[in-house]
Amino acid sequence: MGFSEIITLVGVLIVIVGFALKLDAILIVMLAAIVTSLVSGLGIVGMLELMGRTFVANRAMAIFIMMMLVIGVLERNGLRESATKLIKKFKNPTAGAVLGLYGIIRSIFAAFNVNFGGVAGFVRPVVLPIMESTVETKGHEMNEEHLESLKGMGGGMENIAWFFCQCLFIGGIGGLLVQGTLNQVGIQVELLDLALISLPVAVFAVLTAIIVYYIRDRRMMSKYYGTPEESTDDSVASQPDEKDGGE
Repeated sequence: MGFSEIITLVGVLIVIVGFALKLDAILIVMLAAIVTSLVSGLGIVGMLELMGRTFVANRAMAIFIMMMLVIGVLERNGLRESATKLIKKFKNPTAGAVLGLYGIIRSIFAAFNVNFGGVAGFVRPVVLPIMESTVETKGHEMNEEHLESLKGMGGGMENIAWFFCQCLFIGGIGGLLVQGTLNQVGIQVELLDLALISLPVAVFAVLTAIIVYYIRDRRMMSKYYGTPEESTDDSVASQPDEKDGGE
């Protein structure tokens, strides 16, 4: 492999460094695409033409592009602040409870083969800010290790709910794959039977994930911010006495 071929991989390096420094994801991807097109001799015009041909050939890309734009606009116009206001309306919310609620909702929609956009399309821009707000509304500054754990748990819940519950949809890709595989070994099975068999497995998997993530979040809250009782006592003690204020 010559130098001219190696230099075209500079876009991969930009993505790795950008994600390691936790810079804006959309900016990193666009910068990597532009730099790669320039060093490879494709040019800006060639890059746009390639994107146009790919867009026409794969119209599903329109959903991905629109998702990127929507996420950027929402985050720029106060998505996190709106999530904080929403969380304040509930009594003593926790990130584990929010994630559990999302797991139930995600499982129901997955059973009807409805995709929210995955980790990058929904968990990262919508669910994660709400989970962060549950910590910030208690007066704590978000711990970096706790935040990284919430990212992992959010991705795990998305994958578990989608993986196990999509097979409940009759005619879905998962059910058809299993049916085709069994047919090849001489086992005839109906899609409805597969869905019924998958139901208890899906329920068990999602409930286990909800319980495990809830307990893990409670332990991290106690580890990084103190016990809930201590946090409540501190917040009450920090409030000024109304009678003293009146006097």
